Amino acid sequence: MSLKNLVATLRAVGGVASKELLHIYRDRRVLVLILLLPPLMTLMFGHAFEVTALNHSPTLLQDRDQSAESGKFIDALSKVQTFAWNTEKGAALPEPDLLHSRMQGALVIPKGWGQSLKTGEPVPLRFILDGSDTTTAGQLQGALGQALGDFQLSSRDDLVENLPEEVIEMGEKLPEPIRKQFVSAMAPWNFQSEILFNPGLRFIDFVMPGIIGLILQLLTVTLMACTITREREAGTLSQLVITSLRRGEIVLGKVLPYLAISTLLIGSSVAVAYFHFHVAFNQPVVISAICLLFLLCSLGMGLLISAFCNTQAQAIQFAVFYLLPVFPLSGAFAPLDQLPASLGWISQTFPLTHFCHAYRLINLQNADLSFITGDLVFLFIGSVITCGGAALLLSREQS
Repeated sequence: MSLKNLVATLRAVGGVASKELLHIYRDRRVLVLILLLPPLMTLMFGHAFEVTALNHSPTLLQDRDQSAESGKFIDALSKVQTFAWNTEKGAALPEPDLLHSRMQGALVIPKGWGQSLKTGEPVPLRFILDGSDTTTAGQLQGALGQALGDFQLSSRDDLVENLPEEVIEMGEKLPEPIRKQFVSAMAPWNFQSEILFNPGLRFIDFVMPGIIGLILQLLTVTLMACTITREREAGTLSQLVITSLRRGEIVLGKVLPYLAISTLLIGSSVAVAYFHFHVAFNQPVVISAICLLFLLCSLGMGLLISAFCNTQAQAIQFAVFYLLPVFPLSGAFAPLDQLPASLGWISQTFPLTHFCHAYRLINLQNADLSFITGDLVFLFIGSVITCGGAALLLSREQS
């Protein structure tokens, strides 16, 4: 392409882009929504996912045993911050009613539990949970299991310390290998864990790419989905098409203003994540390239929807139907490993899936480009296909 043709193309694209910016500027309500929604939603979503540990969960505690052992166990449970205990004492207590008592769980210490610990046949505790919230139920089970294990270990240590002298003397007569086996069996078996990439196990660091990507895709797809249909409804699209402008110039002129605005929106969301939630951002150049390709792919998808539909209402409906499966299937808020194989293949067709995967590899695991080459290629091809498809669909306006 000669310099003269290049200048002409840039002028054409700039004319369409300035016209699109004028549309955005005149619609002040949408402009305010575009500028304020990303940082506000980043703030709200960030606080929603900032703390994942369950604290002070309302739990009913019925002590039907009234023994010294149950009292000690209750004292140990009171130190566990996962639970906010509502204690009831008495042998003849009614059956726990989680619904009317508005409790998420109920622990029942049965009558005779303390005595059963001394006979070698411990009676199991009853732990009634509200299964409608599977996440909460699992965390409560784990916290109670940990508390019961710690109490059992403490009771065993007390028992060993209070053994009669003759028992200790008999133990000393055992062969040394046998004594060592007993010591090993009685001592807690621990393990040393090493956590890489996210040592603080901060869920906000894992979920922040999903928050940023989902907010931006929601805005870019829905806004771009209305660009061509808005002009088609107003009758100006046919006038635009019959000019000397080429279809590629029209597409670029439509995409560039929203690309510039979306870049600013990413900056505002990243600023909220960095300054308010203290999310670190590594390899900013590579992350910027990932964000750019993701924005182009999302804008192209919105433009393709806009070129396909006849009215803005149709465009919004198509955009919503496209975005709905992105929420659970993109891996924005939960790992994709738990998805069935069929849904896993579907999830790989979403740009947000590759955005989150590449973003986390770079930002959390400090990986090099070889690990995200596939994601970058997918986003680049998606950008070309969607923008090219929108340009091809514009040809029907000339017929």
